[in-house]
Amino acid sequence: MPRLQADADQALWVPVTESLGWRGRRHRKAAIRMLLAQANRAMGADERPGSGVAAWAMSQAAPLLMRRAAGRVLVWVWKSDPELVVVMAQVQEATSQLRAARAMMPMEYDDTESFRGTYLGVGEKLAMPLPADPRTPPFATYTWDTVTHFVTVTAVCADRERFGTAIGQVDDLARSLRVVDDLAVGESAGVLRIDPA
Repeated sequence: MPRLQADADQALWVPVTESLGWRGRRHRKAAIRMLLAQANRAMGADERPGSGVAAWAMSQAAPLLMRRAAGRVLVWVWKSDPELVVVMAQVQEATSQLRAARAMMPMEYDDTESFRGTYLGVGEKLAMPLPADPRTPPFATYTWDTVTHFVTVTAVCADRERFGTAIGQVDDLARSLRVVDDLAVGESAGVLRIDPA
């Protein structure tokens, strides 16, 4: 199964994917708390009692779950303000069901622009700084179709007014994304072996 790699600027982003234990714990917890607050707002609910405990529990489980995903999911948070921006990249097999689900997305999701990645080539970018529903947080998605897989990057921002300050750095992070796969020599008929002698 292919997995993802990216060159995230360590001065701007804290990786959640490999941050087990105390390392990155504060950033993980803040990011999860922000996502829970946005989910509550989208459902029209105020912050629920015990959501701080839920954020802590999820922050402990998240790295283990992502490690189990074996590189198919990568997550970063904004270093200076972990509750502002969360970015998640994932690679999924391009099944017919996934293609059908993408084709049935609401019309506002058709307003995409071309976006060139350094390694993945030309994909699509959809930036929604002011979603129609005020309960929906601003977000941006980047998508590449590699024929066999979809590579997507989703960035969620907690503040509509500050969305524009971070989107350039999210663009840079998305551009650095690449797909890697383990291939055994001779696995493909198209592999040319050269004798080192």
